[in-house]
Amino acid sequence: MYRLQSLAARSLIAGALDQCSPLTLTSLTGVRHKSQGPSVEKYGQMRFITAEAKVAAERLNGKIREKTLTMETLNPQVKAVEYAVRGPIVIKAGEIERYLEEGGTKPFSEVIKANIGDAHAMGQQPITFLRQVVALCTFPELMDSPSFPEDVKWRARRILQGCGGHSLGSYSASPGVECIRKDIASYIEQRDEGVPADWENIYLTTGASDGIMTILRLLVSGKDSSRTGVMIPIPQYPLYSAAISEMDAVQVNYYLDEDNCWALDINELHRAYQAAKQRCQPRVICIINPGNPTGQVQSKKCIEEVLHFAYEENLFVMSDEVYQDNVYAPDCQFHSFKKVLYEMGPEYFNSVELASFHSTSKGYTGECGFRGGYMEVINMDPEVKAQLVKLLSVRLCPPLAGQAAMDVIVNPPQPDELSFKQFHQEKSSVLGALAEKAKLTEQILNAVPGIKCNPVQGAMYAFPQIFIPPKAVEEAKALGMQPDMLYCLRLLEETGICVVPGSGFGQKDGTYHFRMTILPSTEKLKVLLGKVRDFHISFLKEYSALE
Repeated sequence: MYRLQSLAARSLIAGALDQCSPLTLTSLTGVRHKSQGPSVEKYGQMRFITAEAKVAAERLNGKIREKTLTMETLNPQVKAVEYAVRGPIVIKAGEIERYLEEGGTKPFSEVIKANIGDAHAMGQQPITFLRQVVALCTFPELMDSPSFPEDVKWRARRILQGCGGHSLGSYSASPGVECIRKDIASYIEQRDEGVPADWENIYLTTGASDGIMTILRLLVSGKDSSRTGVMIPIPQYPLYSAAISEMDAVQVNYYLDEDNCWALDINELHRAYQAAKQRCQPRVICIINPGNPTGQVQSKKCIEEVLHFAYEENLFVMSDEVYQDNVYAPDCQFHSFKKVLYEMGPEYFNSVELASFHSTSKGYTGECGFRGGYMEVINMDPEVKAQLVKLLSVRLCPPLAGQAAMDVIVNPPQPDELSFKQFHQEKSSVLGALAEKAKLTEQILNAVPGIKCNPVQGAMYAFPQIFIPPKAVEEAKALGMQPDMLYCLRLLEETGICVVPGSGFGQKDGTYHFRMTILPSTEKLKVLLGKVRDFHISFLKEYSALE
């Protein structure tokens, strides 16, 4: 107590001296005399005013305090990060939206954001069962309500029993709530038709992105030619290139075969690997299946080839499987990398290091905002696994509402439960509509001269190749931008359609694409595709006339 009083006294005395105000010891107790300066109550305010005055005086003298954090002192890896999905096009779309809201006029009445796989923002309705379980977990007082079926209440009670204080507001263990991890392991075993899954290899994450970033942090090391090389597909989801830039790793591109419906070519993997060894040490290969932005579903044979390649070259495998429920082509089937690895035999299954990722954000639920996800990591060195747990503990734990949502996805209603009929109808409706829209998108785009679109076998996107006339390419270069960026900006300005240029995902030199989601309602999607068709024909005519 004495020390606090002493510190307070010294602070006040220093302030008084700064202001040249007479201050007696009695004023330190708050007793003010006529001859004294400001009261203790006003002291803090006057110090603030004095500080402002000093700054103003320094400005007048040309002495402006420099900021500590500037573009010169900013972490250079942060400056290298690019994320096209929320890049300049989307910023421009937001500006146009605000302009329209303020009464401005454009050749269109609304901006249609087809740039991102945000199902609910596009009008998809939540799955009732999932929202009911999370609602009860969030507000347990509703447990007595007759509005909630017993199978919903049972799941909510079970999740809450695994939470500290039986509350979703508590922290969980860093790897996640134990009963949810066990439910995920059971789900994986069922999905993979009996392939064993250990719940202690399951880690809940804040969306799949969190897990991907965490594994990459473990893998990236070295300097110069020993730096970690990360093999990623081109086209790719920009999370990967952004993470590689931030961590100062080396991006190793392997190109998907557009002429073969974006299949993965094993010869291309060998080419990319051998070329990369001259400048880095490739340690990891990333696969997105079903593909984003390309919408392909890899065959079992292709997956076997990738796993054999990883085995031979001693690569860690990262399998991004967040779209595993989004398969539309009747001749395609989702095969998990883990199941295929198991079927290749013990030599492979017990040695290849594999991390697989899933999420609440995609599939048929589209619950992006919950930021729920998990990763299963197998064959990791036990000492490294301890380091992984340490790294996860730094972020404390993923959001428990997201963990609860993830549990519902892996533990849905069974045929003998009350909620099954409605759940099955809603799930089938969502996936059926997506399948129809995937086919519709492919058909309409392929009918447009100068656009070629591969079948959308899965995921939520089309990635059509677009012909851009040479004069438009020249104009884009003169403006210092990629030709497909010019195309997408013009499309946005003239139609209100917001898509992402293919250059943001990577593409072969001399080819141009854009990525669009198939999530809008069928009616809005038809409008969107009609506008794209009309714009593209007009764009070709405009620049062809300049040839």
